[in-house]
Amino acid sequence: MEVGILIVKLSIGEANSLKEKRKIIKSLIDRLKNKYNLSVAETDLQNKWREAEIGIAIVGNEKPYLNRVLEKTVDIIEANNKTIMTDYEVHFW
Repeated sequence: MEVGILIVKLSIGEANSLKEKRKIIKSLIDRLKNKYNLSVAETDLQNKWREAEIGIAIVGNEKPYLNRVLEKTVDIIEANNKTIMTDYEVHFW
C-alpha cells in the first residue's frame, strides 16, 4: 500500500473576509474530492483572509499512479482563477 500526500499553499486575492475565503476554499475542496475521490482538508492558516493551506491524501497500490493523480490535482489547482498556488510539497509513504 502506498500513500501520497500533497500540501498546497494558496493565495486568495479576492477574499475580503474569512467568509469569502471559506467559500472559495470549500468550492475548490469539493471539486477535488468529486473529481479524484481524494481526502482534502484545510490544514493551516484558517484565520488568515488571503492565505490557505490544504492537505490532500490518496491511497493506492502503485506510486506512479498516485503521482499522476497528484500531478493532475496540482494542474486543477493552478487552473483555478480564484486562487494562486504559492508553494506545494509531495510526500509518499
